[in-house]
Amino acid sequence: MTAGLSESVEDTLEVADGTELVSDRIADLVEYLVVNIVDDVDAVSLEVIDSESSSAIEVSVAADDVAKVIGRHGRTIKAIRTLARALAARLGTSVEIEVLG
Repeated sequence: MTAGLSESVEDTLEVADGTELVSDRIADLVEYLVVNIVDDVDAVSLEVIDSESSSAIEVSVAADDVAKVIGRHGRTIKAIRTLARALAARLGTSVEIEVLG
């Protein structure tokens, strides 16, 4: 399993030369996770703000779905952030995620 992940990381880095940014790969992961949590899938939107050494991803969801994305005591959003930061670290960058209602 690790070898497959390493190959996909290498593919992402190769593609990052202009076709697709590394932050877009992280945003795809975050979007996948959020879409599978919320009820109103059409209300989900992500805005990626890139800087030189990091990225910020603002996740907008319907007002009724904010609590689902955050979870009890913030556990769900913490897990999403952990996964996104792990991927970002493997890709050599950093990421911050904010949830907007």
